[in-house]
Order: sequence, then structure tokens, then C-alpha cells
Amino acid sequence: MDKQTIVQNSDEKKEKLSIFVSEPAVEPDTATSPRPGVEIPHVHIEPSKGWVGLQLRDLWVFRELLYFLTWRDVKVRYKQTALGVTWAILQPLLTMVVFSLFFGKLAKVPSDGIPYPIFNFVGLLPWTFFSSAITNSSQSLVGNANMITKVYFPRLIIPISAVLSGLVDFGISFIVLIGMMFFFPVHPGWGIFLLPLFLLLAVITSLGVGLWLSAMNVQYRDVRYIVPFITQFWLFATPVAYSSRLLSEPWLTLYGLNPMVGVVEGFRWALLGTNPPSAMIILSVLVSVVTFISGLFYFRRMEKNFADLV
Repeated sequence: MDKQTIVQNSDEKKEKLSIFVSEPAVEPDTATSPRPGVEIPHVHIEPSKGWVGLQLRDLWVFRELLYFLTWRDVKVRYKQTALGVTWAILQPLLTMVVFSLFFGKLAKVPSDGIPYPIFNFVGLLPWTFFSSAITNSSQSLVGNANMITKVYFPRLIIPISAVLSGLVDFGISFIVLIGMMFFFPVHPGWGIFLLPLFLLLAVITSLGVGLWLSAMNVQYRDVRYIVPFITQFWLFATPVAYSSRLLSEPWLTLYGLNPMVGVVEGFRWALLGTNPPSAMIILSVLVSVVTFISGLFYFRRMEKNFADLV
């Protein structure tokens, strides 16, 4: 066999092989290809503008994350501390001692016929929860910047967990209050059954203020310097160290514009049996609800910018 015949046979084999390995012709898919005269719809995804929906259903979907972050805040708060959860007792207890000395003994501030130490401690109980809640929630978004910039989840979970974690300290301090009620002694009336409602009012007020401050703190870092001043001013504007009965009408009702007035006076009425709350508590409830709802909408409006600003 000569050289020309060998080259011809190899060319024929390559031609046959190319027939087998060549890709088959792909027929057009009539189901996906556009038919003549039919336009394909286009979907444009744009960021939300203005006021947006609350989408509270996402909170239920991410409820396990809410539980995890709440429990994490509790553990981190007392991690590597010498006294641990004892700080939850010392803070209101030592404040009560100072107030009892200056307001109860020296200034002789009236306490509605109740021993001043327990009168003051009942007011400090919801106030301590409120002050710690707004302080922690105002810094919550900035403190969790890594989570916000890396993964999606409802941002509302962060300030909510900061507020709910304070309920653990509240429960520990409440045990001390029960011991004080046996010591003095003080017997609550039927109003104690409404105590959970006043606690819920404290949570709503704390969360409403916390939502405003946390969203503003992402854009304006001055908020962290303003919060301690607001807390100190708000303390003396709330009947913690004194009774609201020192005011007369119509100032007493207008005093209810401070939402914590209704909370503190409600706690005292439920636990100590003082004078039942007047019309000012209705005004306090309305202010609390408005603060909470407006805080939700403001937070959701600013949420789309958190990842860029934090």
C-alpha cells in the first residue's frame, strides 16, 4: 500500500468520526421562544421609595433569630463580670437608697401614705427597664453592623431583641420587690391583675423610642451622646422620686404627655394600691401607641439605607 492510499484512508476516518462527535442541531423551543407579534414582559426591580409597608409577617418567619439574638444579648451583658446578674438588682436598689436619703429623709417628699423606699422602688422598676432598653436599642444597629452588611433578615429584630433582653433584669428586680412588700408590709389590691398591661405599655414605649433612636443613630452618630442626657432629663420629668399628685389639674392631665407617667403610676396603683390612674393615663397610652407606630414606619423607611450608612 502506497503512501497516497494511507493518507486517503486516514482522511475518510476523520470525516466519519466528525459525523459522530458533531453536536446535533438544536431545534428552537416553541414554548420559550417568542412568537411573532408577542412582546416579552420585562420586570424592573427598584428600591422602595418613601413610606413602605411594615411587613411584620417577616418577624414571625425569623422568630428563631429573634430568640437567639435576645438570649445572646443577655449572655453578653454579664459575660466575664464579677457580680453577674447581681447588677440587675444593685442598680435600682442603690438608686432607691440615694433617693430615699435625699428625697425621703431630707426633702420629705410625700409618698401617698406608702413607705418611701418601696414607693420609690416600684417607680424605679419600670424606669430602669425603660432607660436600659432605649440605651441598648439605640446602639443596637451600629453594634451589629457586620450582620446588617452581610446577610438579609428583618432589621426590626435587632432593636426588638435589645428591648426584650431587658425583661430578664426586670424579672430579677421584681423578685426583690416581692421581698420588700413582705418586709414593710404592703398588700396589693385587685389592680395587680392589670400589671401585665402596664408592663406591656412599658415595652411598647421603650420599643417606640428605641426604634426612633436606633434608626437615627445610623445616620447621625451624635445620638449616642444625646441619649444619656435624654435619659437623665426624662428621669426627673417622670414621677419616680415623687408622686404625680403634687400637680393639680389641668397640669396633671397634661403631665400624661410623658408616656412613662402612665407606666409608673400604673405600676404603683397595681402593686401598692395608691390612687387609681386618672385621665392622664389615657393620654399616656395614646402617646405610647403613636410613638410606637410612628417609630415602626420611620424605621422601615430608613431600613433600605442601613447597609450603606452603618
